[in-house]
Amino acid sequence: MNRPDLLTPGNCQLIFIDHQPQMAFGVQSIDRQTLKNNVVALAKSAKVFGIPVTLTTVETESFSGHTYPELLAVFADHQILERTSMNSWDDQKVRDALAANGQRKVVVSGLWTEVCNNSFAFSAMAEGGYEIFMVADASGGTTKEAHDYSMQRMIQAGVVPVTWQQVLLEWQRDWARRETYDAVMDIVREHSGAYGMGVDYAYTMVHKAPERVTHGPRLEPVAAPIAAE
Repeated sequence: MNRPDLLTPGNCQLIFIDHQPQMAFGVQSIDRQTLKNNVVALAKSAKVFGIPVTLTTVETESFSGHTYPELLAVFADHQILERTSMNSWDDQKVRDALAANGQRKVVVSGLWTEVCNNSFAFSAMAEGGYEIFMVADASGGTTKEAHDYSMQRMIQAGVVPVTWQQVLLEWQRDWARRETYDAVMDIVREHSGAYGMGVDYAYTMVHKAPERVTHGPRLEPVAAPIAAE
């Protein structure tokens, strides 16, 4: 059983599996634009907190197409590990990258939940001894049932289900952490829907910040009710 540890910037790594057009075409468990929004938000979050990241793709030229440009833009100089196997764990390059990153907790975002995510999670746990945190809303399956039952199967095996915003706020943890505060708020405002709208409202209507600012005002921690509890 996994320990009930909180995720921190210093105790985890992240893998993105097969966020490619042909794989996204088959997703029916979540709106595809919402899926891309969540994946890019998770990527930006990882970059803000310096999380070690592995990017892996399958059959790019022959079938799946290239990784979302929005995801590539976040990691412009990052190596992409190309594979042929549906299970990323079967590729030595991927196993080496995970080992080099050094953290035993692996946050996973990928397509499809019931194939690539499922097989990677089980193999990484059984053969590598990793703890797996599956980002449910930054992953997608070919049907809602395929995604949901795969998530249930993984949970029964000890995988921890999370969402992208949960991961972001767990990394931030304390609104007094000023070095990442502005960047986190920027991600929230761009990608978090109603929460982001609430932040914009608080900045402009409550704290009287000018409209269309790149960053909101630096609020003291006591004034942080604009952030999620």
